[in-house]
Amino acid sequence: MAELMIEGLTKRFGNVTAVDNVNLHVADGEFVTLLGPSGCGKSTTLAAVAGLDRADGGRIQVGKTVYFDAARGTYLPPEARSCGLVFQSYALWPHMTVADNVAFPLTLRKVTTTERKRRVSEVLDLVEMEPYAARYPHELSGGQQQRVALARTLVYHPAILLLDEPLSNLDAKLRDRARAWLAELRTRLHLTTIYVTHDQIEALSLSDRIVVMNGGHIAQIGTPQEIYERPADPFVADFIGTTNFLPARVLHGAAAGGLTVLELGDGQRLEVLAERPATEGSTVTIAFRPEQMRIAQDAPPDEAGSLVSTRVTGRSYVGGHWQVGLDIAGAPLRLETPRAPPEDDLRIWLPQRGGIIFRGAADVVA
Repeated sequence: MAELMIEGLTKRFGNVTAVDNVNLHVADGEFVTLLGPSGCGKSTTLAAVAGLDRADGGRIQVGKTVYFDAARGTYLPPEARSCGLVFQSYALWPHMTVADNVAFPLTLRKVTTTERKRRVSEVLDLVEMEPYAARYPHELSGGQQQRVALARTLVYHPAILLLDEPLSNLDAKLRDRARAWLAELRTRLHLTTIYVTHDQIEALSLSDRIVVMNGGHIAQIGTPQEIYERPADPFVADFIGTTNFLPARVLHGAAAGGLTVLELGDGQRLEVLAERPATEGSTVTIAFRPEQMRIAQDAPPDEAGSLVSTRVTGRSYVGGHWQVGLDIAGAPLRLETPRAPPEDDLRIWLPQRGGIIFRGAADVVA
C-alpha cells in the first residue's frame, strides 16, 4: 500500500483542457471516489495515474515512486507502475478459465507455478469465486465476472487500486449487491483506492472522501456527509442527491449562523439559520433537500420553520412514498412524503436549520 500525490495535473486533448491543474492527496489505505458528470475529467485523471494517458503537466507520485513529472521529463509506462486497474468492461480472456484469467498477470511476471497456484487460490477465496475456478467467463453472471476481474488485479499485490466504473454494466439489483460486497471487501483490504463513477449512491456508500469534479476542475473534496450536507456550490448541491433551489432576496441579513429573513419571488418570507453570511438587499438562492420539507400538517411540532404556499404540479407513487412536484413563484420543487398531497394548493413547512444559502442565482448544470 502507498499514498498517492497528484500535483498540478493537466491534460489537454487538442484545444480542450480535460484536466486543469488538479491537486489531490490520497492517504495510505484511503478509498477516494472521483465523482462527476460525463466529460468532467474524472476518467482522464485515473488514466493519467495508470499511465494510459500521458499528462501535459504536473506530477504524480505513489509512495516513493514518481510515476510522472512534467518538469523533469519523468514518465513511467503503465507496465512499470504498480497499479491495479479494473475497467468498466471486465476484459476477461474468453478462452481462459477463471483460474487462468486470474493467473495471467503472474505468468507475465514469471512467478513460479507453486506460488502462482497459492496466490490464485487465495485471491479467488477473497472474492468468493474459488468454486468457479474451472468455469469460463461466458458461464458467469455479470457480477461474477466483475469479481474475477478484481481478483486478477489483486493477485499481483498492486500498490494502488484504480476502479473505472466497475459496476456500471450490472443491472440495478445486482449493482446493489455488488456495491455491498465491494464495501465489505474494501474494509478488509484497506488498499489505497481511486474509484471513478458518476453514480452518487456508489460514491456516498463506499468512499472515505469524495472528489466532485466539474469541467476539469475539483469543485469540492470532503467526506460523503460533508459533500451532501454542506455542498460548496449549487453544482455540487444539485449533482449529489436532489436539491430544491429557491431564488430569494435578503430582507434582513446576518452573519454566519444568524437568523436571516428571505423574501421569495411572490412576496412570501422564510426565516433560516444559515451557515453562510447574507448581505441585506442581495440576491441569493436558498437550497433545501426534498427530505427536509414537510406538508404543513406533518411539520415537527418542536422544530422552528416557515410555512409557505405552493401549487402541486404533479405526483407519483414510487413505492413507500410519494414524489410531489411543486411550484413556488415559478420555481419548481420536489417534495418526498409518505402520503399523497390532499389538494393542489398545498402549504409546506421548510426548516429554519438546514437550508443552504448561495450567493446570486443558482446556475445549475448537473
